[in-house]
Amino acid sequence: MSWVEKAYPKYHFNYGVKDGHTGDIKEQSEERDGDVVKGEYSLVEPDGTVRKVEYTADDHNGFNAVVSKSGHAVHPAQHAKIAVPIESHGYYHH
Repeated sequence: MSWVEKAYPKYHFNYGVKDGHTGDIKEQSEERDGDVVKGEYSLVEPDGTVRKVEYTADDHNGFNAVVSKSGHAVHPAQHAKIAVPIESHGYYHH
């Protein structure tokens, strides 16, 4: 039987998106050191608020996340629909 040495799990990454055309705004970062993972991500919701999630995961405590929301929700104005009568021209054939 052959012996295989496992590499120590360690990494870190982050990225962000800010697309003015679609309004997609988000970012994430995460790091792992051994069996412990820590990270966070945030995104701008359709109502303009920012949702942020901070999380940790390990063999002892499992996955845990804290979610927070900041900012003030902005909702588009509702426009009343008004029915307008349409003139009818009576065209008929004999």
